[in-house]
Amino acid sequence: MASYFDEHNCEPTNPEEQYRQNALLELARSLMQGLDIDSGSFDLSDWDQRLPPPAAKALVQSLPMVIISPEQAGSLIELGGLKSLVSMTVILLELSSCSFNLTDKALKCPVCLLEFEEQETVREMPCKHLFHAGCILPWLSKTNSCPLCRLELATDNPDYEEFKKDKDRRRQREHRLEDLHGAMYT
Repeated sequence: MASYFDEHNCEPTNPEEQYRQNALLELARSLMQGLDIDSGSFDLSDWDQRLPPPAAKALVQSLPMVIISPEQAGSLIELGGLKSLVSMTVILLELSSCSFNLTDKALKCPVCLLEFEEQETVREMPCKHLFHAGCILPWLSKTNSCPLCRLELATDNPDYEEFKKDKDRRRQREHRLEDLHGAMYT
């Protein structure tokens, strides 16, 4: 009768090597199961159920103001060296017997969906999205994120800031554990 190792075309492992592999597996399992951090006297998971607090007032007041350029306003369209100023979203040009339907690429405020006017002053978020001041300031007085990409700004609430730090630490720990797990099986 053939041995198990001959049947499966494999070699028995060295006991020291087997111990090392088992120890790494046990370490990974214990890290995955046993790293629940005591969050102290307040429950950080409560923020998962509530809306985030408003953005920090000093940060909101210091948002840069940007003046919309003609290119950003979409009012400059070039046709073979011919420049035409337009103020509509769609224009119809008839040249000879041909007609062209041109749409401009004007930037719009993501909140009110109105196009920015040339030389208009708007607010720029840290993520570089542009908004009318009348649209973004009320938004940031209620929540701390960009309405378009959800980039979070700092708040004046120390509990929420601690929650964000803890959330980032948990996310980093999960990535490190995934990397460790992946490194063990490569």
